[in-house]
Amino acid sequence: MTEQSLLSPPAPPETRRRPALILAIILTCQLMLILDATVMNVALPPIQAELGFSRTGLSWVMNAYSLVFGGFLLLGGRAGDLFGRRRMFVIGTSVFTVASLAGGLATSAELLIVARIAQGVGAAMAGPSTLALIATTFTEPKARMRALALFSAMASGGFAIGLILGGLLTQWFTWRAVLFINVPFGAAIALLAPKFVPEPERRRAHLDLPGAITGTAGVASLVYGFIRAAQEGWGDALTIVALAAGLTLIATFLTIERRARQPLMPLRLFADRNRAAAYANFFFGPMAMMSMFFFLTQFLQDVSHFSALATGFAFLPMAAVLFTVTRLVSRLLPKLGPKKMAAAGTAAMVVGLTWLTQLTPESHYATGMLAPMILMGFGAGFAFSPLNILIMGTVPAEDAGAAGGVLQTLQQGGATLGLAILVTVFGEATRGIGGGPETILVTGMTTAFIASALIAACTFAVAMTFRASDRP
Repeated sequence: MTEQSLLSPPAPPETRRRPALILAIILTCQLMLILDATVMNVALPPIQAELGFSRTGLSWVMNAYSLVFGGFLLLGGRAGDLFGRRRMFVIGTSVFTVASLAGGLATSAELLIVARIAQGVGAAMAGPSTLALIATTFTEPKARMRALALFSAMASGGFAIGLILGGLLTQWFTWRAVLFINVPFGAAIALLAPKFVPEPERRRAHLDLPGAITGTAGVASLVYGFIRAAQEGWGDALTIVALAAGLTLIATFLTIERRARQPLMPLRLFADRNRAAAYANFFFGPMAMMSMFFFLTQFLQDVSHFSALATGFAFLPMAAVLFTVTRLVSRLLPKLGPKKMAAAGTAAMVVGLTWLTQLTPESHYATGMLAPMILMGFGAGFAFSPLNILIMGTVPAEDAGAAGGVLQTLQQGGATLGLAILVTVFGEATRGIGGGPETILVTGMTTAFIASALIAACTFAVAMTFRASDRP
């Protein structure tokens, strides 16, 4: 990767006046969107108790957001190219903010799911523009690398920070506060962005609606099929139909993208070996990690009897390690290269998840969970933080919106599909077994961690395909 490849047209004059404020606005939005993928985890037990979700149906509180967010990100990226990235950034943030308010006021499971879907729509509109605005605003190579490294810290650290924040708000107030907290920050972003964030030059584009419909419907069908399998078993006819339809729609989506004049997911983005590997790991990594967040929050509260606040703080060591590592990425990546960093990080993830398969109802946090969490924090920081730089550092300006959309689509899609698969594994492992609720939960989650470790092993295999000689 050469320095020249990182250069883009000169930044507008206003970006040189307040670059720190511009970056703060963009990163705050990104953090808010990522937080909502995990901030609800700690609040799941009180949500289940108040609104009457089933154990497997509870995953829809997470999946309703991640599914729509991931499913419409490609369309949101192309819409930014067509209607203006700053405009989509502001509109998306506004939709997300209003939906957060509605979710906090929800009085039934159905209303909460609808609000989470609306949050996902807003996030899909704003999300691709965060990366695209960084790529087009910070054009000097070192400044762009620093900005992308900070973006990586927000994107990766946000998952763990969401658990801590969710614990604080749930304990001090109510689970509804984890949604209300978005309102002041979202409103501030929507008001400040039009004044300070520059609007990049708009390029001619059109919306690939067939691609958007088939891609989103395909992922939704797969997720629904896996979750239904957890509830009804693999012999259920609707489960089989949903999975078959999902695979067919995904194949149709790829065919459409290969032939479209302006595809939502330009396949040329995968032509570079390192960028293709980075995209693959952005899919497998969240797929492996989401099980840890989803199941450990329930284990800590339902088995170890931690409060919501204590559960949130239980993830603090992991968040601290992850954030520290991501701060070092811009210095380490030029020296070590992506292959060594990704291999070390993914190996740590495999070890951490394998360790968690040994949990029992008698396991203690200090001896059974702390070390695996630290390994996961180190692993996520090393394995995934450099990937934003690898993907966005060389992408042409005209593909910035699409490249950012693909990146976040794979990240959210992996998290959503992974959680659906692992909930299915949980359901199959606990079907018909005896014992109390604690025994059932631990049996199911440790089996799910075995599956997560296997998925993490896939990220290690992909990491070994990076070119060892490349340096940003």
